[in-house]
Amino acid sequence: MEEKRMRWRGDRQSTNVEDRSGSSRRPVGKMATGGGLGVILIAVIFFFISGGDLSTVTDTLGGGITPATYETENVASKEYTEQKEFAAVVFAHLEDYWKQEFDARNETYQNPKLVLFTDSVNSACGQATSQVGPFYCPADQNVYLDLSFADELSTKYGATGDYAMAYVIAHEVGHHVQNQLGITNQLDKIRKRVSETEYNQYSVRLELQADYLAGCFSKYLAGQTYQGQPIIEEGDIEEAITAANAIGDDTLQKEYQGYVVPDSFTHGTSQQRVDWFKRGYKYGDLEHGNTFNEKKLDLATAA
Repeated sequence: MEEKRMRWRGDRQSTNVEDRSGSSRRPVGKMATGGGLGVILIAVIFFFISGGDLSTVTDTLGGGITPATYETENVASKEYTEQKEFAAVVFAHLEDYWKQEFDARNETYQNPKLVLFTDSVNSACGQATSQVGPFYCPADQNVYLDLSFADELSTKYGATGDYAMAYVIAHEVGHHVQNQLGITNQLDKIRKRVSETEYNQYSVRLELQADYLAGCFSKYLAGQTYQGQPIIEEGDIEEAITAANAIGDDTLQKEYQGYVVPDSFTHGTSQQRVDWFKRGYKYGDLEHGNTFNEKKLDLATAA
């Protein structure tokens, strides 16, 4: 598949971006892997308990996966600057889209903030390192992102192209939307009453819904133009699908431990992640994104 380039250079950048990186980085040495049963997961992290700490996190992006060792440079590289600008443009489009959707519901959408960091970061949910990958903290309504993850996504998991990273950012903002809609709070209450195995099923539904919301955003963006040209095309959507497929629980467990343990899934299989992203891209509305519609997982009856 030919790598597509989302049209973004010169487009509006979000002002809700805070750069805590301090310096750029370059990798030295090889990337190592490790981790035990149910820990080898690659998906976007989500903190379910407002004000909690990282010891309670159940969703890890590369939990047990040790990223490359890095050396720091005092001057930000051209590549880092471009990655930062790209993330800011994607974030701006997400702001426009979700404001539009909430306005249509006569509700107020509060923009999240994108915090860029290097190596480690302090959030209202606790301290995190780059090993956990991108994550959203509902306690401060920030999306946290180490831009080096874009390279890992491409080189280690074969999800190339800039729109693969746009999908990751859109998924994280999808968790913010869930927080705004009160879904996060409902899941928090359920978590305190059920077993870990049962809660994993809710976690899967939550993550698949965030994939659906990323698909909705992608449908919106596919209808937008910049300087008279479509911002994204079908090839960009294929990049997002490739990324979703690469980070399914079953695919990663097979790769790292040779077998799968469905009860430990917290994000869904590769096929489920792809299917829900595609569903969001097809419908582009909130009405078709109820991943909790199975009776045993129905929030309306479980809460």
